[in-house]
Amino acid sequence: NIASQALTEYKKYVSAALNVGVTPVEIKEILYQSVPYVGMAKVVDFISATNEVFRERGIDLPLEGQSTTTRENRHEKGLEIMIDTFGERIKEMRENAPEGQEHIQEYLAGNCFGDYYTRNGLDMQTRELLTYSMLISMGGTESQVRGHIQGNVNVGNDKERLIAITT
Repeated sequence: NIASQALTEYKKYVSAALNVGVTPVEIKEILYQSVPYVGMAKVVDFISATNEVFRERGIDLPLEGQSTTTRENRHEKGLEIMIDTFGERIKEMRENAPEGQEHIQEYLAGNCFGDYYTRNGLDMQTRELLTYSMLISMGGTESQVRGHIQGNVNVGNDKERLIAITT
């Protein structure tokens, strides 16, 4: 719903998720996981909607922070997760980045992975599955989807689970 901007439907799913035991932290982490892929401008309304549902349910805000990195170690920790998830080819991609595009590799390590994948609240399988589903929902992200198919397999999400999420 986030990647396809279905805000009304999203609010219903937040309530339903709380009804079946999904925690407020898990819901917020799903939102935060979407930021580097969907963009903060598209996620901000979903954060507001989530907070509205939480207040209606009597859930105290703000929730406990889930960040595990600092400004000083976010890049290093993110790069570790990238290599663990996608393998040694990450080093090659970084070394072979076209001139003038090295900053993209730095962004991926520090922001996408260092700031988000390192957080508590969701396991790695769930984070990678969320990323995969958001990329598919947005469309035009085929090269990233291919990479995240392998990333999903590497963190333990099997082919059946990937197919189920897209149907």
